[in-house]
Amino acid sequence: MKNININEIEGFMIGQAQDEVGGSGCSVIICKDGATSSVDVRGGAPATRETDLLDPINTVEKIHAVMLSGGSAFGLDAASGAMQYLEENDIGFDMQVAKVPIVCGASLFDLSVGDSKCRPDKQMGYEACMACGEEVKQGNFGAGTGASIGKIAGSDKAMKSGLGYAAVEIGDLQIGAIVAVNACGDIIDKDSKKQIGGPLNKDNTMMSTYDLMLSSLPLPQGNTTIGCIITNAILTKAQAKKIASITHNAYAQTISPVHTTSDGDTIFVMGSGKTTANLDIIAAIATKVMEEAINSGFKHATSAYGLKSWQEINQS
Repeated sequence: MKNININEIEGFMIGQAQDEVGGSGCSVIICKDGATSSVDVRGGAPATRETDLLDPINTVEKIHAVMLSGGSAFGLDAASGAMQYLEENDIGFDMQVAKVPIVCGASLFDLSVGDSKCRPDKQMGYEACMACGEEVKQGNFGAGTGASIGKIAGSDKAMKSGLGYAAVEIGDLQIGAIVAVNACGDIIDKDSKKQIGGPLNKDNTMMSTYDLMLSSLPLPQGNTTIGCIITNAILTKAQAKKIASITHNAYAQTISPVHTTSDGDTIFVMGSGKTTANLDIIAAIATKVMEEAINSGFKHATSAYGLKSWQEINQS
C-alpha cells in the first residue's frame, strides 16, 4: 500500500474556492460519469442537501458531485454552482428535456469566524468546480477556510483547524478521504491517542472538552465535521452506506467527544466503479485514511481570525 495524491483517484476531480478575508469556502468532488454513493449522518445538527436519495431504498443509483462548504445552512447554496457547471458540461441524468445533475452536499458552521456575512454561494461553488484539477491545498482552504475546534470555553479559546486529505493505493484499488474539521470536541492524534487540539489556556496548554462538559459548561453552537470517502471501487448503494457507517469510527478515534447534538457530523462515500474489491478491506482502509485526513487538516491549518493553530503552538 502506498500513499498517493487525492487527485490521482480514478474517476474524480476535486476543486476548491474560498474567501480568505471573509473566512469561508467550499470544496467540490465531481465524478462526471456518476458515482454510486451513500451517506451516514451522525451529528445532531446537520445542514445537508439531497441526502434522502442516497438511502439504498431510493431510486437514484449515482450522483455527480458532493459539495462540502462552510456558511452553515446558507452554504448549501454552493451546490447550485456545481449544478450550473455540470449542466454546462452536459453532465447529468438525461430527462429528455434537460440533463439533471445530482449534487449532494453538507455544510459546517463558520459564521462566528471572520465575516458572518461571508457564505459560500452559487458563484463560489461554480469557482470551485472551475478549479478542479489544480492542487488540493490543505488547511485554511476550501471548506476548511473558517474551520475551528475547541469552542466550549469560548471562541477566544478555540483553535484554528482546516481541510485535510489522505489517499492510498493497494494494487488497482484507490481510496481517499477529504474532510473539513470543525469539531465541537478535541482533536486526538491517530497514533499516540493523545490530545493535540482543544480549548486553550492563556499559556497555550490545552483543556479537555470532555472535562468542561462534565463541569456543566454548555456545548457551543456552530460546529460539524464533514467529509467524503472516494474510491475507484465498484460499489452498490448499500455497500457505500455500510462504508460510510464504518468510517465514522475514524471520527470517534480522532475527535472527542464526537457526534454531539451541536455537530452535524457527516460522511459521504462515492465509488467510481473501476475495480472490484472486498467490502471489509475498503471500509478498513477508508477508516485509516479518514483518520489521517482529520489529523492532517488540523495540523496544516495556520493561525487566522484571532485563532491559534497547532503549527503556531508547536513552533513557539
